[in-house]
Amino acid sequence: MILALHLAAQCAVIIRVLLRPHRDPASRVAWVVLALAVPVVGMLAYLVLGETNIGRRRAARMQRVLAELPEAARMGLAEGAAAPAIPERLEGLFRVGQSISGYGPVGGNTARLIGDSNASITAIVADIDAATRHVHLLFYIWLPDGNGLRVAEALKRAAARGVACRAVADDIGSRAMIRSPHWAAMAAAGVRLARALPLGFPILRTLDGRIDLRNHRKIIVIDNRITWCGSQNCADPEFLPKAKFAPWVDAVMRFEGPIARQNQHLFASDWMSWGDDDLRDILLEPPGPDAAGGIIAQVVASGPTERHSAMPEMFQSLIYAARRELVISTPYYVPDEAMQAALRAAGNRGVATSIIFPARNDNFAVAAASQSYYADLLEAGVRIHEYQGGLLHTKSLTLDGEVTLIGSANMDRRSFDLNYENNILLYDAEATAAMRALQESYIARSRPVLPADVAAWPWHRQLRNNIASVLSPVL
Repeated sequence: MILALHLAAQCAVIIRVLLRPHRDPASRVAWVVLALAVPVVGMLAYLVLGETNIGRRRAARMQRVLAELPEAARMGLAEGAAAPAIPERLEGLFRVGQSISGYGPVGGNTARLIGDSNASITAIVADIDAATRHVHLLFYIWLPDGNGLRVAEALKRAAARGVACRAVADDIGSRAMIRSPHWAAMAAAGVRLARALPLGFPILRTLDGRIDLRNHRKIIVIDNRITWCGSQNCADPEFLPKAKFAPWVDAVMRFEGPIARQNQHLFASDWMSWGDDDLRDILLEPPGPDAAGGIIAQVVASGPTERHSAMPEMFQSLIYAARRELVISTPYYVPDEAMQAALRAAGNRGVATSIIFPARNDNFAVAAASQSYYADLLEAGVRIHEYQGGLLHTKSLTLDGEVTLIGSANMDRRSFDLNYENNILLYDAEATAAMRALQESYIARSRPVLPADVAAWPWHRQLRNNIASVLSPVL
């Protein structure tokens, strides 16, 4: 009787794995094998971690908020204004971006790249101190360390002079700040606070959705005209929770112009899902007249409740669009088969393709899985560099000296399927040259990985890497 119940439960889980929509074949196979090889553990693991589900009530609230907000496609465009002119060869990239989160490309922006974590916090604090109307922040990780407290104090100063300050922090990523006295002190000073995806009681939480779906975004919007986008969390580069991998090496861009309206809309969708007031009036304010020229930019945001395969499509579209040069930096590379094929195709068709990883990764399993793809990439002519100066955390892509993608999304399955991410896609030679120069500085501090290096790896390292790769759809 017990055996029959066990087999019935095992069959039910396997059927559910096979019937779930939007699951790639490798993921299905991995979960079926796990359920067959270690039945009890495998079935429990699937029930807890196998489905991308934030909970019915949470999903319904987020969908209701999005339905109430002004149309995303008009964010940043003046009344009656047309979308900016983009070269025909690049139009498809921005169409993919718009299909993901609804935001169209907008012109008239300026951008300044900052590749030093402490300098970026200094500049962010200066913007907060200069704010006159509102400051909106969202961070995945916000630590009560030097830089984290500099931002907290700036928010308290802004609130004291009557600026509306709202801050969202992921409930797991920022738990150290949320549980510290500084969180309560900000609230007492008039800063409105919200926790994204609150964990609650973990066991009960698993009954209504996965507990590891997180808000990985990093958004700052000030006075509806300034916004920041990049990889940096609100923390010191020494990053004390994982100090042995420090410093964390990040890059962010400071934008002024209509693109701030799109990040404002994105922040509002998060705030109204987890916060306590309505931001529609801010979004309905008419934008100023279009500035002549300037950078063309577009917010590309994704998440587990958004369109499936969003970020993989964006990355793959950019990779296939490359004609001369493609340079990528990412700390976490666990691609699906289509993305690995796209990078190989870039190298095989003669595009100068380089990808920069950290030499030491804070995630052992991800590092091993990443290395399992090295041989195929090198065989196709892709140049691999391992950064030696800390944990390279910058997520960047430059294309043919004219297109840049910067933001929070990694090239791994967590960013593809589980995390809420935000990025900005831009078309501008000068801004791309700045990012390309920063990428080149990373390469200068990196060790090239050669085919002979990979061939010399002992068999047990190759075995470890390949096991991690096979398990990556589960992990």
